[in-house]
Amino acid sequence: MAGTGAHPLVRAEHFIWLTARVLEQRRFAHRFLDGAPDPVETALAAYRNEDGGYAHALEPDLRGPVSQPLHTAHALSVLDSIDRCDGLRVERICRYLSDVSTKEGALPALLPTQRGYPAAPFVPVVDDPPAELLATGPIVGLLHRNEVWHAWLFRATDFCWRAVDALEQSHPYEIEAAIAFLDGVPDRARAERAADRLGRLVRGQRLAVLDPDRRAEYPVAPGYAPGEHHFPHDYARTPGSLARRWFTDGELERSLDHLAAEQQEDGGWPVNWRQWAPGTALEGRPLVTLRALETLRAHGRPPG
Repeated sequence: MAGTGAHPLVRAEHFIWLTARVLEQRRFAHRFLDGAPDPVETALAAYRNEDGGYAHALEPDLRGPVSQPLHTAHALSVLDSIDRCDGLRVERICRYLSDVSTKEGALPALLPTQRGYPAAPFVPVVDDPPAELLATGPIVGLLHRNEVWHAWLFRATDFCWRAVDALEQSHPYEIEAAIAFLDGVPDRARAERAADRLGRLVRGQRLAVLDPDRRAEYPVAPGYAPGEHHFPHDYARTPGSLARRWFTDGELERSLDHLAAEQQEDGGWPVNWRQWAPGTALEGRPLVTLRALETLRAHGRPPG
């Protein structure tokens, strides 16, 4: 057993083997233990439905067997992490995305087919859900970054540009979706201009905690859990992200120091959003732990 004095990565590995789903175990092994990508894709396939979408609590806040855009965005991020956003696997996903898009050609966060199955109370089920940047932006940015070309992308990209350009008041998760779009979209000059404007919005509305020691002084967005703050590293998860331009070196270093220090005694990282069911509490921490490890490594800060 890995004790509290063990290397942080060893402690995280013990936590993953002890608590994580098979998918997160395979992802950890691939990313940090030189494991092969095939087992990751095999584990991910268990969540795929016949319609090309994904379900079965792949995104822990949505339970049940019906495909949803948020599950499918999660699946694409897994495929991206193993360099497999190509071929028939992505063609199937794009067909699904096209089938469930709104009249604007973009994605709602949650389809009404979720009704009757458990879902987080902060993701309401409505009969005619609108298209949202929150659901569409990360998918569009990821597909562009992987040089995927599909007819669905044209209208979805236009929707994201309009949504980003219209942002005046926002919240951290929407900003994360916007930067995920801007980091991948081909028009780099326009993306840089849009990112610079969003950076001013983030700082002006205090959507990033710039001093972790004073985080209690920062506002929490409406509907968020107490203490559900976002830090520079949550936006600039890699040094190449346009969000890196929003923060000074010192601000980002303090943010990464705080992230590294958040590792718990059991080796995992904590979840700061509302936990509404036992399954989400168990499944959320390994996901957060993987993201923390990947963010630290991307910035040249391997644990320990």
